[in-house]
Amino acid sequence: MKSLGDRAVAVLGNHDLHLVCVALGLQARGKRDTLEDVLAAADRDELVAWLRARPLFHVEGDVAMVHAGLLPEWSVPEAARLAAEVEAKLRGRDHLELLRNMYGDKPRRWKADLSGIDRLRVIINAMTRLRACTPDGAMALDYKGEPDDAPGDLVPWFDMSGRASRTHTVICGHWSALGLVVRDDLAALDSGCVWGRALSALRLEDRAVFSVPCPAVGGPEA
Repeated sequence: MKSLGDRAVAVLGNHDLHLVCVALGLQARGKRDTLEDVLAAADRDELVAWLRARPLFHVEGDVAMVHAGLLPEWSVPEAARLAAEVEAKLRGRDHLELLRNMYGDKPRRWKADLSGIDRLRVIINAMTRLRACTPDGAMALDYKGEPDDAPGDLVPWFDMSGRASRTHTVICGHWSALGLVVRDDLAALDSGCVWGRALSALRLEDRAVFSVPCPAVGGPEA
């Protein structure tokens, strides 16, 4: 991906940030991590620096791309502004402070007057970890199962009433139990490759979907 330069855009996800933290000595390796090829690479430092400079959110025309999801009150332009706040910190001289303090589930709800690490953590959690919300818009970060099995009050983030980002087709992944969902306002492309199901891609010009079968690798959930 790095070798493609400007011909490809990749957005940061939760496992990308975990890799950066492990490489910088801020987090221990997990038992199921599959990071060794990067951590042992001769150009490891260059790869980690490149990864730290990736965006959290990308917008192009009527399409927006994020790893996990967006909170219902965020329009696409607002989400882009909020992502830029985090990106500036990740790329700046004080990135270690952000990475040390970004872990945690609180605050679970967005407020425009949030500041400091609480503000940055909400943005990161929504864009890299979100699957479902409570009816009042709080993030339910613990839920990883299928939508039909969710407790009765939880709503997939993309089905929240009044979601402001419906102006665009939001392309996302992260929720492997959800599977492939493509509709006018959403392209959820995590079709469970890590669990031995399929790896899927969407051609934007005509919304054609291409999927290839994957061997099960038993790694962490994407």
